[in-house]
Amino acid sequence: MNALEKRSVSALASVYAIRMLGLFMVMPVFVLLGGELEGATPALLGFAIGAYGLSQALLQIPFGLLSDRVGRKRMIYLGLILFAAGSLLAGSAESIYVVILGRILQGAGAIASVLMALLSDLTREEQRTKAMATVGISIGISFSVSLVLGPLVGARWGLSGIFNLTAALALIALLVVWRLVPTPHQRKVSAEQQPARAMVGRVLKDQRLLRLDFGIFSLHLVLTALFLVFPSLLQDRLGLPSGSHWWFYLSVMLTSFVAMVPFIIFGEKKRKMKPVLCGAVALLALSCAALSGVGEGLLAAWFMLFFFFMAFNLLEASLPSLLSKEAPAASKGTAMGVYSTSQFMGAFLGGALGGYLLQQVGVTGVLGLMVAVLVVWLLVALTMPAPGYTSGFVVKLEPEATLSYSDVDSFLRALPGVKDVVIMEEAATAYLKIDRQFFDEALLADTEFVQQTDRP
Repeated sequence: MNALEKRSVSALASVYAIRMLGLFMVMPVFVLLGGELEGATPALLGFAIGAYGLSQALLQIPFGLLSDRVGRKRMIYLGLILFAAGSLLAGSAESIYVVILGRILQGAGAIASVLMALLSDLTREEQRTKAMATVGISIGISFSVSLVLGPLVGARWGLSGIFNLTAALALIALLVVWRLVPTPHQRKVSAEQQPARAMVGRVLKDQRLLRLDFGIFSLHLVLTALFLVFPSLLQDRLGLPSGSHWWFYLSVMLTSFVAMVPFIIFGEKKRKMKPVLCGAVALLALSCAALSGVGEGLLAAWFMLFFFFMAFNLLEASLPSLLSKEAPAASKGTAMGVYSTSQFMGAFLGGALGGYLLQQVGVTGVLGLMVAVLVVWLLVALTMPAPGYTSGFVVKLEPEATLSYSDVDSFLRALPGVKDVVIMEEAATAYLKIDRQFFDEALLADTEFVQQTDRP
């Protein structure tokens, strides 16, 4: 990366991390502290936890499309202001209903797709995969830190303290965007990274992508439902005060992250991602089922949560990678938009439906929901074809070439290792899905229609 790209990626990754830290920080303590709110019931507490996911799911793609018209940074400013306003509203609330409104307003700042589009504007094609990976790492770190910071802040300043800190973080993120994120001279239309309405139908009909969408939906449904029951189990059944939960989560997250890395390396190198994926879903289901016996001791609870997050971290890291490989050429941005919407809808239903079951049936009902969803996901994963091992490749075409685009398409499809080709005529660009074991870039070197080749 050049200096401008390093600055842009670092700043945008920090904005992602700061924003997600605020969203996640409340999860491990909300059920414990939210019971003091006026009108609070388990069902409403669950709805409040997941409420941000509803507005995120509904507004993610509209925010991205609006940014094409009015500018990326304007929409990011608007999203962060909405996020801060929702945090302040929730922090000042004495009623659960006001907190719910605050959480919905937080989620209305749905800027994830806009941040990705701006990242695309500020990086070259060949550096974009690295840039996206940096953002993914920042989100993972943010989630881990939130599980430690949430209980610490909650024990000292309560629920209002967490929401007020979240508002302050949003304002810091706004300053980062203003001072550190460059303003692009022009928006780049990158079909690989930005949603396109014309491609939505193709993405929604792709059975492989729908399986992955259901996977991320299930994963975040289960994660949100987990925090409806586990903090109370730690405090009420095992006698661990909420202010001490931070070290429990810290030790679990550190060890589970290290434990999952060898499985990802094995799955990628040996091309065994389907068995690894199915094994992780099965482990997740077993750990959720075992949570019903969490009262047996703190050590048993630690191992149950360790296995849960080992599987969760593995799936959270591998699903976007699989989506990128499975998405049709030139449809990665659209596929990721549907994927993100599925993720946030899962978080919403995990809180809303889990809270309802907690009130009507108790902890057993929530755990039953989690296990049932994961069993369905396991069946879906077992029936999916083995994932492909392709990656994106961009070919810049020579506009003055004598060959027609139809001939170029036929030539590219005939190359060894090329699985799919989409030519964007107005941009003089071909998007390829290739298997790098068989694809030889040198075959493009002497062709008259190739201007240059870049690796996204």
